[in-house]
Amino acid sequence: MKKTIRRFSIAVGLSLMNAANALAQGNGVTAIEKANTEIQSYIDPITNLFYVVCAVVGFIGAVKVYGKWSAGSSDTTRTAASWFGSCVFAVVAVTAIKAFFIG
Repeated sequence: MKKTIRRFSIAVGLSLMNAANALAQGNGVTAIEKANTEIQSYIDPITNLFYVVCAVVGFIGAVKVYGKWSAGSSDTTRTAASWFGSCVFAVVAVTAIKAFFIG
C-alpha cells in the first residue's frame, strides 16, 4: 500500500513539473524572439567594426610586405601570398557571419 501511494505521489509530482514546463515555454519563445531581434540590431555595427579591423590589419601586413620587398628578402612572395589570403579570408568570414545571423 505504501509503494502505491509513493508511486502515485511521484507521478503527480512529475505531472505538475511537466505542466509547469509547458506553461513556461510560452514565455521562453517570446524571450528568444526578443534576443534574436536584439542580436540582429547589433550585427551591422559589429560587421563594420570587423571590416575596420580587417583594414587596419591589412595595412599593417602591406607595410610588412613592403619592408621585406625593400630589404630584398627571398620570401617576399610567400609573405605577400599569405597576407593576401588572410585578407580575403577575413572579409569572407565577416560576410558569412553576417549572412548567418541576418539570413
